[in-house]
Amino acid sequence: MTRLPQPGRTLVMGILNVTPDSFSDGGEFLAVDAAVRHGLALHAEGADLVDVGGESTRPGAVRADAQTERARVVPVIEGLTRAGVPTSIDTMRAEVAVAAVAAGAVLVNDVSGGLADPDMLAAVADLDASYVAMHWRGHSDRMADLASYADVVAEVCAELSDRLDAALAAGVDRERIILDPGLGFAKTAAHNWALLHRLDALASLGRPLLIGASRKRFFGELLADADAPRPVREREDAGVALTALLAAAGVWGVRTHTARPHRDAIAVASRWGTPPPARPQDRVGEEEVADGAG
Repeated sequence: MTRLPQPGRTLVMGILNVTPDSFSDGGEFLAVDAAVRHGLALHAEGADLVDVGGESTRPGAVRADAQTERARVVPVIEGLTRAGVPTSIDTMRAEVAVAAVAAGAVLVNDVSGGLADPDMLAAVADLDASYVAMHWRGHSDRMADLASYADVVAEVCAELSDRLDAALAAGVDRERIILDPGLGFAKTAAHNWALLHRLDALASLGRPLLIGASRKRFFGELLADADAPRPVREREDAGVALTALLAAAGVWGVRTHTARPHRDAIAVASRWGTPPPARPQDRVGEEEVADGAG
């Protein structure tokens, strides 16, 4: 099996949107050359994995067709793979996942957890790649209508557990599966914070956790000035703060728009959790007192 990076700390998955309409950077990297350059830059700044996506999943987004999605992502993954950059494919379609892994991707990041395409889980079972199953209730054009929970933590855990069971039943090796609670997908800001407060419940499902919070709306609401949410590009510092907390909590990975500040946050969290080196006991014997008085 093709191996994911194993950095021995929280992994950074750098976001590379090859789309015209993503909420943060739509259109910036639609050209193959621009996308490859940005992927190389993310990797140089510390992204362990570059997550290439050809279909926006922002609230209200209209789906790209499969041919368009595949044409956007495959050349970029091929270019990054040739340059030695580990990549993942952000897709809900089995045929795009298969083409992306053939091009070099080592992980399939499926925001639908296998629900959007009935062929996805069987396809992943036959692929030489890891698999992220995210909590999802419906496509972007209707996800806001699905953000209703009596107990968001219990229900997300139960629904993710169902997706884990479905992946296992389809033949996906358990050790290849990573889970994502899907912050912002059919969830309000309050739902997102509730899930972040209960990482222990999510971890009890027994698989590593990927958290994608970068620049999302709930940061804009938290940092709002008067009635205006904080603009998308001004939410990065809040995301870095959250990355430090997530790394201290031991999550497997974070999905971010930038790499270096998040790597710095992870380094701080890792050092924070490391006991200080032992030092000899202070001695107060007569010889030391005499030396000090000399």
